[in-house]
Amino acid sequence: MGQTLVQKILARKAGKDSVRTGEIVVVEPDMVMSHDNAALVIRQFEEIGVPSVWNPDKIVIPLDHRTPAESLKTANAHKTIREFVKQQGIRRFYDIGEGICHQIMLEKGHALPGRLILGTDSHTTSYGCVCVLSAGIGATEMAAVWATGKTWLRVPETIRIRVDGRLPGNVYAKDLILSLIGRLGSDGADYRSVEFSGSTVDAMSVSERFTLCNLSMEMGAKCAFVPWDRTTAAFLGSAAGRVPDAPSPDPDADVRSAFTVRADELVPQIACPHRVDNVKPVAEMAGRRIHQAFLGSCTNGRLDDFRIAADRMAGKRIHPDVRCIAIPASRDILRSMASGGVLETLLAAGVTVCNPGCGPCLGAHQGILADGEVCISTTNRNFKGRMGSPLSEVYLASPATVAESALAGVITVP
Repeated sequence: MGQTLVQKILARKAGKDSVRTGEIVVVEPDMVMSHDNAALVIRQFEEIGVPSVWNPDKIVIPLDHRTPAESLKTANAHKTIREFVKQQGIRRFYDIGEGICHQIMLEKGHALPGRLILGTDSHTTSYGCVCVLSAGIGATEMAAVWATGKTWLRVPETIRIRVDGRLPGNVYAKDLILSLIGRLGSDGADYRSVEFSGSTVDAMSVSERFTLCNLSMEMGAKCAFVPWDRTTAAFLGSAAGRVPDAPSPDPDADVRSAFTVRADELVPQIACPHRVDNVKPVAEMAGRRIHQAFLGSCTNGRLDDFRIAADRMAGKRIHPDVRCIAIPASRDILRSMASGGVLETLLAAGVTVCNPGCGPCLGAHQGILADGEVCISTTNRNFKGRMGSPLSEVYLASPATVAESALAGVITVP
């Protein structure tokens, strides 16, 4: 019997010809990533008592969640991280303003097909967009990896999702993955690997595939993949300077489940408070008053996302009762926005543009919500209190839906 992508990569990392689902394997990651929570990993690492990390060239630390520091506690944590990376000789350190950790991993060529990458962030699943086995782990687990270079993983079962057909004009990758989360539920892919395929996925850019893999975590996935193809090769040819080989899934592999979705039947989707799997057609929520609109995050903070919003906002102004905030996922994206006219369009529409980073997605700064306020956002979570007050509400939608809602002052079908 054949092997799935997750089986092939874990078998290679474990030095085996094949592995079974449910099997425990001991592996050395090709790369590990921690963001601001590296300060917690450092404390755990120092308790282990080893003098140096196992391989400083395999550790990536971008500061992104609370940048620039919004409090004394964060400032001290950032100071600890900066001192540690110098002491340990960790060269792949990206200070404030460079961008969100997951975007940095792709842009800087750290995420390459066939690699195993672990990160202390649940949305590390994102790198599956270029056929990487990427998954989130805890700070204590990461400290052990820093110290020993090893960890263990249980080989996940696989769900195969095929998407065929052309997405309608106002429907995007965000709508597709929200519809899948609504269908499967928040635990429908619990500790499973998700493989996306089909003509719809084949036609998607790496950025759109990133959105699929990023939000797969919200249906419980341990990891998610889009298999290697020409689109991946073209992207990595410029991002990484070389095109590595990558495994392909075997069609006869044993999988947990498989199903097909017709893309041309989809309509714009929205995740309603306070669960990502509380998904409905946008039309059902149309007219709901909003106070804030947010464009950005690791899920939808790339150039194509801002172009979608700018096309909707060109020559218009956001509603006077709405605050609209845009935060690019990286410095490179901000530069492209500026040189391509996207930034000027958003500014002319009344959008507030902040420095690259996570911004209000985690409810720390740069636009948190007050009691009773409603936000429509391109982010990845809408849990109670996620973006500020527990008495606020967050709706998740595509950049097109968010942009048009910001203009109208109410949730609007794009």
